[in-house]
Amino acid sequence: MPFCRLDQIIDDRCNHRRGDKVLWWRGEWWSGGAFLGLVDQCTKALRQSGFSSGQRLALLLPNSPVFLALVVATWRLGGTVAPLNPLAGPKAVLQALEFARPFAVVVPQETSDEVKKGLLAVTEVISSSLEGPLSTAQGRPHPLETPEIAVLFFTSGTTGTPKSVPLTHANVMDNVAGTIHHLEGLQEGETILNVLPNFHAFGFTVCSILPLAEGLPQVIMPSFMPAENTLHALIAAEVSVVVGVPTMIALLLGAAARAGVQCPSVKLAVSGGDRFPVHLDGRCQEIFGVGIQEGYGLTETSPVVSINSTARQRRLGTVGSLLPGYEAQVRDVTGKVLPPEEEGVLWLRGPSVASGYFDAPDLTAQRFDDGWFNTGDMVRFDSEGYLSILERVSDLIIVSGFNVFPQDVEVVLRTHPGVRDSAVVGVPHAVSGEIVQAFVVPNHESPVTVRELAAFCRDRMAHYKIPRSWTFVDELPRSSIGKVLKHELRRRCSSSTEK
Repeated sequence: MPFCRLDQIIDDRCNHRRGDKVLWWRGEWWSGGAFLGLVDQCTKALRQSGFSSGQRLALLLPNSPVFLALVVATWRLGGTVAPLNPLAGPKAVLQALEFARPFAVVVPQETSDEVKKGLLAVTEVISSSLEGPLSTAQGRPHPLETPEIAVLFFTSGTTGTPKSVPLTHANVMDNVAGTIHHLEGLQEGETILNVLPNFHAFGFTVCSILPLAEGLPQVIMPSFMPAENTLHALIAAEVSVVVGVPTMIALLLGAAARAGVQCPSVKLAVSGGDRFPVHLDGRCQEIFGVGIQEGYGLTETSPVVSINSTARQRRLGTVGSLLPGYEAQVRDVTGKVLPPEEEGVLWLRGPSVASGYFDAPDLTAQRFDDGWFNTGDMVRFDSEGYLSILERVSDLIIVSGFNVFPQDVEVVLRTHPGVRDSAVVGVPHAVSGEIVQAFVVPNHESPVTVRELAAFCRDRMAHYKIPRSWTFVDELPRSSIGKVLKHELRRRCSSSTEK
């Protein structure tokens, strides 16, 4: 179909739904007309402030009506939005701002003067209520003449120079269209829960832009915690499509179980961002009335790559089949394309794939090659095209020449009644190259010892997979969307004392 900018598509949808519900916010539904009114106000304020085509607007905001309105307003003016993680910490936020060179950064009204002073060292600061309106301000223009770039995402877990992914209007729209086409339950009239952080591509594309562009009502939550608040909103607004990461879904199910309630309005439950624990599927069916349809994506792919498209044909433990438009190759570490059904590194090409990293030619050259993107993930396709994510290449552990996929060990550990959660990483070893280091979050209701866990593993896995080093922790470090930060665990290994 002919290319159309996202702001034009959203404006058209909301104009057709001026009297219909579009956003649920703090217990009330906003109509399409009410939302467009806020977009119009933000557009006027930005224009009066001097914002114009090719400039970037940073958003240090939680999920909210003004976040979405500013996104559309920025696009109307030919600009790019740069959503930032409010919980990333001052150093990371300032690094991102220095790298993105925005016209201004928009923050909540309640932001402290001390924080604003730190931000002002880099760019102009605009304070706003989460419902608007937006005030005017004298920004700091840094035009790059790139109006086709819709959004700059800063990927989590980076150190040193920030890594930013520029996605065009065409990238995001292709991903929205592919997701709608591929996922059977996303139909007209369904209501989507928008609780994933919108500074992340998963929440931004799937939970915010997709419903706006396709005319689906969305329930906006500024944060997931406490889970009881999200559960209350889900029930009150009659959410029919739940999209979350495994940690969120588990906490939501726990809150429902404690309250003794079910969620009969839910028709579709989608998990992404990290591996979904298969044992939770039964609880999901009990509370939601449907099982989980797991998917997979990356920021560089706008982000959805694959998903179990229907409840009837889903395969637990896989992330389903590829969205239309993707070409995929599985290569070995030298770049050689492997035969079907062999394990290797996933490379992708298609209209949802970014062209490279923002202002980082060397980093782009490492991961992008002639339109192909190296995901860095070890995968396997089965004979029917279902994709299994085995491990990040960087997380693969090699013990005496044997490949150890951390998830194989983690799945076994989590079946022990004394283990609430677990993660394993490889650490250097003089003889075997690496050994498996386990981090265990114990279940205090069923105390367990290292000796017991080691014996448990010996009965269930090959000898080279058994952890040789153990650390008990209260919680595992996780990213903003719940993914375990393996690099942080590897950093801790040198100071680990419980073995």
